[in-house]
Amino acid sequence: MILQPIQWYLAYSLSYRDLEKIMAERGFHVDHSTINRWVVHDAPLLEKEFHKKKKRPGDRWRMDETYLKIKGSWFYYYRAVDKQGNTIDFLLSKHRDKKAMLGFKSFRCAQATLKGIELVAMLKKGQQRYSSQSCATTTEQFYALAG
Repeated sequence: MILQPIQWYLAYSLSYRDLEKIMAERGFHVDHSTINRWVVHDAPLLEKEFHKKKKRPGDRWRMDETYLKIKGSWFYYYRAVDKQGNTIDFLLSKHRDKKAMLGFKSFRCAQATLKGIELVAMLKKGQQRYSSQSCATTTEQFYALAG
């Protein structure tokens, strides 16, 4: 039950309040702030598990740099992408070229949420090695990471 709103938040453009209403329609009364805490806690764990099963990137890659505004402050967002457009890794930093952690309400929260969003994007692009689930859907792959 906990993974479903996390996966919906990371995969679709839904707010935490929208998810609170959707879960209530399904008989689960969960506050939107609780869903936020689940995302912040579980998305990095799922992303870490995914990296154990991630396909190896190609030999050639490039670095994308952009800027994000979080709580009124600008941050650098870096993404390493291979020749096929697959995400190799990403980083959000307060300072240019310095490693840092992510967060929306806080820097830590943005890190956790972006890890989850990038995880879902990598699953959609088929960047996970498969054992016996060669035709598993993105949702099935997402749930299998937790299991």
